[in-house]
Amino acid sequence: MIRPVEARINLRALEHNLQQIQRHAPQSKVLAIIKANGYGHGMTRVARALNSADGFGVASFEEAVGLRDAGISQPVMLLSGFLEAAELPLIARQQLWVTVHHPFQVEMLERTPLPEPITVWLKIDTGMHRLGIAPEQVRSLWQRLQDLDWVRKPIGLMTHFACADERDNAMTREQITRFDAAVNDLPGDRSLANSAGILAWSDSQRHWIRPGIVLYGASPFAGAPARDLGLQPVMTLKSKLISIHFVKRGEAIGYGATWICPEDMLVGIVAMGYGDGYPRHAKPGTPVLVAGRRVPLIGRVSMDSLFVDLRSYAEAQIGDSVVLWGDELPVEEVAVCANTIPYELLCKVTGRVKFSAAME
Repeated sequence: MIRPVEARINLRALEHNLQQIQRHAPQSKVLAIIKANGYGHGMTRVARALNSADGFGVASFEEAVGLRDAGISQPVMLLSGFLEAAELPLIARQQLWVTVHHPFQVEMLERTPLPEPITVWLKIDTGMHRLGIAPEQVRSLWQRLQDLDWVRKPIGLMTHFACADERDNAMTREQITRFDAAVNDLPGDRSLANSAGILAWSDSQRHWIRPGIVLYGASPFAGAPARDLGLQPVMTLKSKLISIHFVKRGEAIGYGATWICPEDMLVGIVAMGYGDGYPRHAKPGTPVLVAGRRVPLIGRVSMDSLFVDLRSYAEAQIGDSVVLWGDELPVEEVAVCANTIPYELLCKVTGRVKFSAAME
């Protein structure tokens, strides 16, 4: 059997979502975050569709080179910076932007003269405690970078929010205050806002914003559907019904025999499993669309298939189209049922799923 599993990428929705973000922050430039293979959507495909973005953010040198090899000419920022001095000439050759988040990187830059300047963003830890220099180190490290001829001036200044997706959490306000106090009168562009920051914290919209999940049509906020934010889903994960069984009351469904039929009923089998990236821990009741009708997931998700309860759709037929998330079924809703976040679901769609892209 040719597996009918497909991830359809709506390029027009990508463009729409970028335009929505630009309307929220009309004075800011956009660094579109396309790391992790464009959040599972295809990094090069996404970059080409978002050609009106001012730049792109990636996690690794390999991702950045992939963009350059594909002809992407906009600025590309290495969000994790560099780990070894040997990377610096390659970064300069590819004309990449780098974040500096630790004193050891400043030391490497001081020991590695480059034939042409590179663009550096000094990342400040204002409370997340992942990557970033302490606020009290900003002035001294900034001055050391300022003294290097092979660092382009002015130096960029950035931070990252820990709780911007929680609108009533005071930490974001504290992070903004710490950032402003640390950089004060230093020259250079600023970048604070991630997806949630753009939508919920307007005073974090500085020279550059860094949208990620919102570009792909998913909401960064619990309980706030993407559609209510004016966003459109970009990925629709699809498959088909490959079998329908009549199962008697009291019979068990699937591995572990954890779900028992409460009555005589029709059970559908969908060609979709955790081998395709569908979450194994999606609980019974997780919605699935069969021929446009909502039906609940039952039993445990297998590697190659899952079960759906067809009692509410007795007319179902083998070959019916199935949507696991996308149009009319937000990925956020599925994520809640799997006790995870939409970021993870989108990024985990596996290589055996066929991708197609179109302007829909």
